[in-house]
Amino acid sequence: MKRIILTILLAVTTLSFLACGRQGKLAGTIKIDGSSTVYPITQAVAEEFNKQNPNVNITVGISGTGGGFKKFVNGEIDINDASRSIKTEELAKAKANGIDFIELEVAYDGIVVVVNKDNNWAYDITTQELKKIWDKDSKVVYWSDVRPEWPKEKIKLYGPGTDSGTFDYFTSEINGEEKRIRADYTASEDDNVLVQGVAGDKYAMGFFGHSYYEENKDVLKVLKINGVEPTTENIRNGKYKPLSRPLYIYVNKKSLERPEIKSFVKFYLEKAKDLVEDVGYVPLEDKKYQEQLNKIK
Repeated sequence: MKRIILTILLAVTTLSFLACGRQGKLAGTIKIDGSSTVYPITQAVAEEFNKQNPNVNITVGISGTGGGFKKFVNGEIDINDASRSIKTEELAKAKANGIDFIELEVAYDGIVVVVNKDNNWAYDITTQELKKIWDKDSKVVYWSDVRPEWPKEKIKLYGPGTDSGTFDYFTSEINGEEKRIRADYTASEDDNVLVQGVAGDKYAMGFFGHSYYEENKDVLKVLKINGVEPTTENIRNGKYKPLSRPLYIYVNKKSLERPEIKSFVKFYLEKAKDLVEDVGYVPLEDKKYQEQLNKIK
């Protein structure tokens, strides 16, 4: 009888351990959307996280910072990738819908101005000249309208769409007002489309996040802004003015209560330094990452 009881107890204990093991495995779905600039970082983190947690389904969209916030403040996604901080009107909608969140910095980025690789006349440009080209009331049609020694060839312009945080930041810093821009440029929320546009036209110019230039420097040429090159060091120390900025993820606090979300966000911040650099961005200082980790504790 004792032997039978012992056997039953051992069997129950084994089943309990197995059950605990199954419960310990993360599963669930994480919905992420937002900035195409932050996308490469988040996608890299998601891929590494999935290697350890294959039962967690992670979707990462690129509807732009503004497009992501529209979903985030309605509670449709768990995390929004953002290349700018949340706006007042977005914050008001979040509060109205009962969405509480945490803002976390994940990297630094520089917005680059690029031209075609075969462009052999432009190597640097001033912020005043950028405003002259991109402003809503711009009269610039030809390269020679910017500098007379540049060719009298039409500039074909490429840039992010209006839902992009990069668009908001660039127009604010260069044109002096958010969303103020000429209407006759080719817009896309997908930075790869912009890369292809500039790479395919000798007389093109575009702007987007630094990492997309790093990935495509064989077909693009980057311009210095006010004499400063957008190197990693110049972006980190703020010398690359005014187009250096922090990048964020916004996390729904209610979502953060789910173990798969909390584990993912912790993993993100713990691995960000290496992964951010791998995909061409500038990592935060160690102290700053620790500050972000403290927020989710």
